[in-house]
Amino acid sequence: MTEPVYLDHNATAPLRDAARDAALEAMAATGNASSVHAAGRRARALIEDARARVGELAGVAPRNVVFTSGGTEANALALLGCGCPRLLVSGIEHPSVLAVRADAQVIPVDGDGVLDLAALEAMLAAEDTPALVSVMAANNETGVIQPLAEVVRLAHAHSALVHCDAVQGAGRMALDDLGADLMTLSGHKLGGLQGAGALALAAGRDIAAVQRGGGQELGRRAGTEPLPAIVSFGAAATQAQGDDMDTIAGLRDGLQQAMLAAVPGARVMGAAAPRLANTLAIAHPRLEAETLVMAFDLEGIALSAGSACSSGKVGPSHVLEAMGEGALARNTIRISLGAGTTGADTARCAEVWQALDVRLGVGRNAA
Repeated sequence: MTEPVYLDHNATAPLRDAARDAALEAMAATGNASSVHAAGRRARALIEDARARVGELAGVAPRNVVFTSGGTEANALALLGCGCPRLLVSGIEHPSVLAVRADAQVIPVDGDGVLDLAALEAMLAAEDTPALVSVMAANNETGVIQPLAEVVRLAHAHSALVHCDAVQGAGRMALDDLGADLMTLSGHKLGGLQGAGALALAAGRDIAAVQRGGGQELGRRAGTEPLPAIVSFGAAATQAQGDDMDTIAGLRDGLQQAMLAAVPGARVMGAAAPRLANTLAIAHPRLEAETLVMAFDLEGIALSAGSACSSGKVGPSHVLEAMGEGALARNTIRISLGAGTTGADTARCAEVWQALDVRLGVGRNAA
């Protein structure tokens, strides 16, 4: 029987050994981190070690890391707790950004999914109301990397703050020089347990709590910290910084070349823009993504048709629509690699892609 192939790391990464070991250690450490007795102090020490590790990944001081339940909550905390009455978001943001505030103004992107900097500057200049600009580091569907340094420069020139959803970029690109005022991270995208995320604050920045209660996280996010998830997040954050992205990029590029050669008319989304080394969004000229995802699954290959948070929803990707895509928006699948991906995995994916094209009666070799 053929071994299953997992190519959906952007949805969730497989649990890393170091993260599993750290979580098991935390599970054995009875105690609430807010308690002052020895067991509580032990739990607190584990959380603070994880906080330092996540801070190192994000390029901020440990005390500027606010742990949350995940990336969705961290995004909401940034957008609702920043105190800015005006919000500008790119049209390709994750739904957890786009759905937070109905009054958000949408910044357009070009055909490759790159933010339109001229449009952003014009929007910032149009009003002097204090604003927050929310632009992701790299898109979760296409892998396209955004010009964050320029976004920060323009925003700060207009006294606006910048929030960066770096959930997909973390561990796959450098984050410490982006210059964002607020940055969102998620543990399970790095290979930690699900259930822990973080909002990283630049020096001198703070955030108003949205979830209030016991005053945890220096009063910025109430609720008992999920010790195993946070500790595994810290371990994954450290290990992810050692991933060989050059090797992953080589596997992705080889897979892309093979898939384009196998199916004439196939097209890579965001091909002309800088992309994360692990991500490939490719459209079949005739087959819809839903059909492809199910067919690949029957062959033991896990991949997706966009954001995992949109699973079960039939419809074109809002990311591809923002890029101006028409019918191909419904035909695009997302393949995302990780540290454990092998050449055999990508070769198998390319082989199945070609076989499906032929078997479903639309390929160049079809009878």
